[in-house]
Amino acid sequence: MQRPAAIPTVQIDNELVTVTEWRFPPGGETGWHRHGMNYVVVPQTTGPLLLDTPNGQVTSQLTTGVSYYRPVGVEHNVINPGDTEFVFVEIEIKQPGQAPDSGCSR
Repeated sequence: MQRPAAIPTVQIDNELVTVTEWRFPPGGETGWHRHGMNYVVVPQTTGPLLLDTPNGQVTSQLTTGVSYYRPVGVEHNVINPGDTEFVFVEIEIKQPGQAPDSGCSR
């Protein structure tokens, strides 16, 4: 059975980060992928996501506004097992260290 695709919308893409909103229709998936950067996920929806991993399936319970971090190299397919849309924002970190000078004095 073919699952519908999750819909990514890139909100920011600069030299330091890529910020992407992911919208999963019911049953939607990202497809298998490997993360090439460290990243933070900020759930906009509360509920479970199903993760296909190299070690089998894992269910992850997410809570709106409760962020989590994952290191570079994570491999998985993220699936919305629910019957309503699931949304999260993913922040991929391109470079460690400080942001460029904003011109603010402290």
